[in-house]
Amino acid sequence: MFKISFDKLAKLNILKTIDFVLQEGETCFILGPNGSGKSTLAKTIMGIPEYSINRGLILLDDIELKNMDISQRSILGVFLAFQNPVEIPGVNFRNFLRLAYNLRRNKEDQLSPIGFKDLLIEKAKLFDIQNDLLEKNLNENLSGGEKKKLEILQMAILEPKLVILDEIDSGLDFDATKSVYKGLKTIKSIYPKTIFLIITHSLEPFKYLDPSKILIMKKGSIVKIGGKELLKNIENTGFETIE
Repeated sequence: MFKISFDKLAKLNILKTIDFVLQEGETCFILGPNGSGKSTLAKTIMGIPEYSINRGLILLDDIELKNMDISQRSILGVFLAFQNPVEIPGVNFRNFLRLAYNLRRNKEDQLSPIGFKDLLIEKAKLFDIQNDLLEKNLNENLSGGEKKKLEILQMAILEPKLVILDEIDSGLDFDATKSVYKGLKTIKSIYPKTIFLIITHSLEPFKYLDPSKILIMKKGSIVKIGGKELLKNIENTGFETIE
């Protein structure tokens, strides 16, 4: 279970009223006009310092995340996929991911470089990822589609409890978009208890993933919580009539 409830950020006057709960296995979409605070909410959940909260709570499986840093939240199972993953020259993708994998496990369950390589290759096959991509530096000189594919592979390896996708299809062509959402469906089938919180500006993702809940954000607040019936309102009149 994931629960978040607060009325403002500590430093920035962007978010106002945020209050919702997601249960195990839910797929929740967050929609809203530009500037409504969707990406800011994602950064707040992940624990980026500028977006901390003073009052309120952020719970994952009844564990309070509010005072934890990014690495602590990540180890507990929070995964944020960015619109534009950062390139990190000199950091090998496979080595980076092995360190992250082992941090989440007791010493006796950690994998050696050879053992992890076998696991990574096995998981990569599920997403049609070529082995040469696994040896690249982290996001360096990769296409948008390749970066997003490797983020999905990270999800498969790290087994997060909460996945936050901030416009993961941004800048992708049709084939890459289809590949990304096919990968997400595979993740959901492997880890049915994982919660997906998907931020998007378009209705394209609904062709691939079936939401259990839709949240509408406007001017820093969650103004409406509902199901797929909200999509018809948005298609017909946009966000103007939703209060």
